[in-house]
Amino acid sequence: MDNNAAIFADIPAPDALSADRMREILLSTPRGLSYGRLVEVGALAASWQASVPPAPITQARTVIFAGDHGISGSDISAFSPSASVEIAEEIQAGGGPVHVLARAAGSAVRLVDISLDREAWGDERVSRSCPPIDRADAMTAEDLHRALEIGQRVADQEIDAGADLLVPGDLGVGLTTVAAVVMGVLTGTEPVAVVGPGSGTTDEMWKRKVTVLRDAMFRARGLRREPLAVLRTVSSPDFAALVGFIGQAASRRTPVLLDGAPVTAAAFVADLLAPGAREWFIAGQLSPEPAHLLALRELGLTPLVALNMSTGQGTGALTALPLIAAACELAADEAAAHAGARAVAEGSAEVELDSEL
Repeated sequence: MDNNAAIFADIPAPDALSADRMREILLSTPRGLSYGRLVEVGALAASWQASVPPAPITQARTVIFAGDHGISGSDISAFSPSASVEIAEEIQAGGGPVHVLARAAGSAVRLVDISLDREAWGDERVSRSCPPIDRADAMTAEDLHRALEIGQRVADQEIDAGADLLVPGDLGVGLTTVAAVVMGVLTGTEPVAVVGPGSGTTDEMWKRKVTVLRDAMFRARGLRREPLAVLRTVSSPDFAALVGFIGQAASRRTPVLLDGAPVTAAAFVADLLAPGAREWFIAGQLSPEPAHLLALRELGLTPLVALNMSTGQGTGALTALPLIAAACELAADEAAAHAGARAVAEGSAEVELDSEL
């Protein structure tokens, strides 16, 4: 794949005039001023929809991209490598925390098996797991192209079906290490500053994780200016699919609610490949992973909540989804009140004019 190839269509800018108007309305009264950060969320929603006030969010879709990773065999996680498949099967059966939180937030859930270490399930497969990135390239150029294309196609499917907000989720033992490697390479951050605890790792696991991350970053040295080469060398098929999904959502004018380190790192790469994509992102929650905070800083995003969740699967983002819905409802209420007050004022002015005549 050509490292300079265009992956996404030009990213349209959200409607700044709608954002400004919504912000003006919300900040025009003491009550609106009291809404704090929800003012900016309402303004963002107005800009995404080019509508004042924004319509309610009614068709949020959570899409989980699942895959296994060769580095998980290096004992860097509290979960065994087989846990990815077990969790995926639980989600397929309608269980697990993602379904609990999705029901509470009003989102549908879809699982896409990109590269789990099992027999092929579904049509959106790239490979069965992937090589350990500290010793071998994650993908061939052809596999990278397929992973990106699958992510884009899934985004198109969800948007064409009516999704008005997308929540990308991740699933796979070792994926936080992949995210840390990608962020470390692309930002020139030292391994020990970007590696995090993962899900319940011990000190010994953390040391092994640092070693894996260091070796993988060394393999990708010199690729900092080539994000596609970084993806092919030290990411994974499911991570690349996330990049394709998030970038395509932005190109289709659909907001993306970000979760933890893997999703936010993928969003950072999507913005590198499609400048301006970040204008369609909103950060849901802050996890304990340093790579997550690094990606958020690079994107200029502040999470709506800080829950220290590292569950993945889009769960942390789903806890923030009701806040976005609430901001849209508050914006609509304030816009109606503003219109009513304006109508009353204009009516009083007409009465005064009539009395003068």
